Amino acid sequence: MKFLSTRDKSLSVDSSYAILNGISKEGGLFVPESIPKLTKDEFEKLKVLSYKDRAKYILKKYLTDFSDEDMEYCANGAYIGSFDDDNPAPISQLGKNTNVLELWHGPTCAFKDLALQILPFLLTTSSKMQNNKKEIVILVATSGDTGKAALEGFKNVPGTKIIVFYPEDGVSPMQKLQMNSQEGENVSVYAVKGNFDDAQSGVKKIFTDKAVQELLDKNGMQFSSANSINFGRLAPQIVYYISVYLDLLNKGDDLSSGFNVVVPTGNFGNILAAYYAKEMGVPINKLICASNSNNILTDFINTGVYDKNRSFYTTVSPSMDILISSNLERMLYHLSGDDKYIANLQNQLFAAGKYEVNDEIKTKMQEIFFADYCSEEETFSAIHDTFSEYGYLSDTHTAVAIGVYKKYLEKTGDNRPVVIASTASPYKFSKSVLKALGISDTEDEFKAVEELSTYTNTQVPKPIAKLYNAKTRFKEVYEKEDLLKAVEKALNI
Repeated sequence: MKFLSTRDKSLSVDSSYAILNGISKEGGLFVPESIPKLTKDEFEKLKVLSYKDRAKYILKKYLTDFSDEDMEYCANGAYIGSFDDDNPAPISQLGKNTNVLELWHGPTCAFKDLALQILPFLLTTSSKMQNNKKEIVILVATSGDTGKAALEGFKNVPGTKIIVFYPEDGVSPMQKLQMNSQEGENVSVYAVKGNFDDAQSGVKKIFTDKAVQELLDKNGMQFSSANSINFGRLAPQIVYYISVYLDLLNKGDDLSSGFNVVVPTGNFGNILAAYYAKEMGVPINKLICASNSNNILTDFINTGVYDKNRSFYTTVSPSMDILISSNLERMLYHLSGDDKYIANLQNQLFAAGKYEVNDEIKTKMQEIFFADYCSEEETFSAIHDTFSEYGYLSDTHTAVAIGVYKKYLEKTGDNRPVVIASTASPYKFSKSVLKALGISDTEDEFKAVEELSTYTNTQVPKPIAKLYNAKTRFKEVYEKEDLLKAVEKALNI
């Protein structure tokens, strides 16, 4: 399997090159030259395997230059002992046909763990395969969960350093504390005055700056990425959408007419992974793209116009507070197959902040996706109503998915089985969840955690409880124009 750049498909590389470098030299994203298909017999074989062994099999379809031993090493390192009951993606049920895929039972209580526990192993293995002697510098922009999950995955990994940027006022207090108290000798964390898009744009600019690359090279270093622009981050997310299908079959669910998948969506990586699973043969009927008040994806899927020239909202679901959805570029490449067209769209986005896709792509997109969004009020209502009706506690991102799914049902009447991706523990957003449940507001984050546990009779996850005595290590804040200074300081170059 070769990987091509979305902006120059004449460039053809192995998966280890794509993972090690993260992004193509001209700024394009690496995509597989084709999406592998799973046969009926392969699905039967996968049904009886553990999550770890399913991951090995599925990832090997893409990462064909990895040996069986390489894949065993990576999967063992990621999935043994890192997740509750060694089950990374359990299902909870709300009513007859509604399944909640809980992706937050890892070390940072967010769905990013399912990819970022394995990425350090994939990356360091790729580095050896590419005969790379340089120290790898992981550069991350985060809207909340990626930062902590990446820090946790890469802390003290030999031959690596990791630098994380997050919007100063654009993450929850718990997310901020998780990052700023991160242990590890090779980690650095900085706040950015601005929103996530400012942080992401700054990181991309540094990534593609030739002078910076030469400076790193002179110091025996090279950049790579832990964001979902890196295919090594994206590929492990495909696994849980295939795995949930197998689990539903094992549960005896009738999936003869397929099932729908709802994903709370910001950077488009998580729902893109579901698209890959669908293309591999999982009978997903509709991919339901759920946005918060930053509903740029809703508008895009419904109109074909992507326009980031709009108000930016800081919401109670901060990981979705995004106006530039990087992974959309991959989707548009798969739908068009035209690298020059994609490069032109991205140039328009950079120059004017907007573009419009042609009718053919728009039609294809609307066949695959349904898109809607939830306001803050609707998000709070979804948390409250889901707990009242089912005794199920959801976080502020999962609640957006639940709310949008209700709108989908009302608009389409399509009540076939559904999988709702639950992307974070409610305890990462305790104050907002308490507010939704009608409990008096408290300013103290840990008091809110205790109140939520007492009121709902649910257990505080261990990674959250550990933060009670955490000490803040990182306090520096940078202007969005000065991120390179932070990188130079972190690397001492």
